[in-house]
Amino acid sequence: MAAIDLKKKLDAYQAKKGVFRVVDVPPMQYLMIDGAGDPNSAPAYTDAVTALYPLAYTLKFASRRDLGVDTVVMPLEGLWHADDMESFTSRRDKSAWLWTLMIMVPDHVTPGMFEAAVAAVSKKKDVSPAVGSVRLDTLEEGRCVQTLHVGSFDDEAPLLEEMHHRYIPENGLTMRGRHHEIYLSDMRRVEPAKLRTILRQPVS
Repeated sequence: MAAIDLKKKLDAYQAKKGVFRVVDVPPMQYLMIDGAGDPNSAPAYTDAVTALYPLAYTLKFASRRDLGVDTVVMPLEGLWHADDMESFTSRRDKSAWLWTLMIMVPDHVTPGMFEAAVAAVSKKKDVSPAVGSVRLDTLEEGRCVQTLHVGSFDDEAPLLEEMHHRYIPENGLTMRGRHHEIYLSDMRRVEPAKLRTILRQPVS
């Protein structure tokens, strides 16, 4: 059985470097967990990441076993904001950041399947203390502007500045919702200069 890679099939996961694009993102369901603080040093961030992946893989294997549907585990994603958004877009004061980490799961994943996955993962040794804080929820973003950033996360600010203060207003759009990042690269294996990240901003 060949695994279906949804990020290659869904338009919402397509982006090119140097190109801003308006995308209508359909409602999708995610494994989600909330937190705050510097992603490079906050223990809550590491706990969140290590809670999401075991659940995502448990759901993948349960879907293949019980439903005959096999899908590639989707990339890590994050919704980011701060009480003062300048601390995110220009000053990059990471200690002030608020975030929701997510992994998209297909529509065939039901609340019952999710609850069974949480129960199964919770029984394993060395389980993340954050597993019980993960929820299954739907995100409805609708119309968004997105582009592809290649490079270190710390180098995103100029691109965000261009998106927020040039492209969006010049096209008669208004920002709403939270800044969204989709991490197409494996941060553990790819050097910072080659990281590929979709930057997305909901608009109206």
